[in-house]
Amino acid sequence: MKPSPQFSRRSFLKSAALTTIAAPYFIPNLLSAPPSERVFHASFGAGGMARADLTSIISHKNVEFAAVTDVEPAKANDLKQKYPNLRVYADWREMLDKEKGLTSVNVSTPDHMHAPMAMGAMQRGLHVYGQKPLTHDIYETRKLTEFARAKKLVTQMGIQIHSSAEYRAAVQMVQDGVIGKIKEVHTWSSKKWGDTEAKPGRIDPVPAGFNWDHWIGVCAERPFIGGGWYHPGNWRKRLDFGTGTFGDMGCHIYDPVFKALALTAPLSVRSEGPMPNEHSWATDAVIHYVFPGTKFSEGKTVKVTWYDGDQLPPVEIQNLVKPAVINSERPWKLTDQGSILIGTKGVMLIPHIDRPKLFPVDQFVGFEKPKTERADHWHQFVDAILGKDKTQANFDYAGPLTEAVLLGSVATRFPKTTLEWNAKKLTFTNVKAANQFVRRPYRKGWEVAGL
Repeated sequence: MKPSPQFSRRSFLKSAALTTIAAPYFIPNLLSAPPSERVFHASFGAGGMARADLTSIISHKNVEFAAVTDVEPAKANDLKQKYPNLRVYADWREMLDKEKGLTSVNVSTPDHMHAPMAMGAMQRGLHVYGQKPLTHDIYETRKLTEFARAKKLVTQMGIQIHSSAEYRAAVQMVQDGVIGKIKEVHTWSSKKWGDTEAKPGRIDPVPAGFNWDHWIGVCAERPFIGGGWYHPGNWRKRLDFGTGTFGDMGCHIYDPVFKALALTAPLSVRSEGPMPNEHSWATDAVIHYVFPGTKFSEGKTVKVTWYDGDQLPPVEIQNLVKPAVINSERPWKLTDQGSILIGTKGVMLIPHIDRPKLFPVDQFVGFEKPKTERADHWHQFVDAILGKDKTQANFDYAGPLTEAVLLGSVATRFPKTTLEWNAKKLTFTNVKAANQFVRRPYRKGWEVAGL
C-alpha cells in the first residue's frame, strides 16, 4: 500500500533522523519557557483503551484536544462532532509531520506500535503518556527510557492503579516494615491471553475503512484474517503484536511489588510452563524470577514467582491468606488476580484491585492501615507538563518494570531453562539463543531512528 502523496515514509524517517539531531533546539523551548497554561494534546488511537486515555487526559481544564490518528478514522467521527476543530489522521507519521503545535500525546495502540509511535513523538519534543507494557520488546523499552531521560521529557505509563489508594497503601505498609522484611512473593492473573489453536489457513477481505498495512506497522507483512484473529479482539495472543497475559497484566500486578521492594533488574528468570507456538503465546505460565535483594527484603536475593491462566500459587501459600472462618454459603477462593508477599513478621495479600489484607488476622487486630488517597494518573501527567506535579510512573520507573515483565515472556520460549540476565548489556549470558528476542528488526520502510 502506497503512502499518501502529501506524506511518505521516507520523509518521516528523514524528519525523525533530523529531529534526533535537532532535539536540543526543540526541547529547551518547552523546558525553559514559563509553564504554559495550555497543553495541546493528540492521541494515537481513537477507540478502546485510547478512548479511555484521551477522555481522561482531555478532561483536564488546561488541555486542548488537537488531533487524533487511527487506522480506522471513522472511529473518530463522534469526536469530530464534539470537537469541530479536531484534526483526524489515518497515518500517525503524517500527524507528527504536520502537527507543529502539539505539547503531548498518548500512545494507546496494540503493543507492537508503542515504541515507534512514542519515539517518533519524543523526537519532536512531545511529552508521552504510553500504555502498558511500555513496548513490545526489551530493547525498545530501554531506548525509550534513555531518550526520555536525556531530553527531560514528561512521561507516564498507563498503569493507573499505581496511583490508586489501594496500591499506594500496600507500598507504604511494606516500606514501613509492617510485615517485616520480604522473603518471597507470589503474583498471578487468571487471564488467558494465549492460544493453542491452529492458525486459520484462509485469507479474508480487509474491512472497508480499515488500513491493514498501517495496523501491521513495523511487523512483517501478512494476509488479513478476520473473525477477530488479529483485530480487534485477539492481537494480545499473537507473538508479533501482543505480549500475552504477562504483558497485559504483569505491569499492573507486578507494580506494587516492584515499587514496594524497590526492585531493580532481575538476575535470572526461569519458566516452568508451556512455550508459545509459532504464532501465539501460551497460557498457564509459572515463571520464577530472582532479583537482587533490597533494604526491604531478607537476604541477598528475593524470589518472585508469576502464575497465569489456571496456574496459582501452591496451596500452602494460598493457605497463608485464607480466613480462619469461612462462610459455608460462599466458599472461599483466592482472588482472581493479585500478589502474596511473605515477610518475616507477617503476610500481605494485595488483591487486584482492593485494599491490602494482613495475615494472620489475629496478629494485626487493631492495626490502622494508612489513609492513602487516590491520585488522578492522567491529570498528574498534565500537571507535570505544566510544572505543577511529578509523574510517579514515568519511564525511569516504568521502563525497568516493563523490562522485567518482558523478560518473563522471553523465558517462556525456553521452558525449564534458567536464563541469566545482564541488564547493563541487555544480554542473556548463558543462553545465546534467547538474545534474538531482546530486539527484533522492523519491516523495511517502517524503521524509526533511535530504535
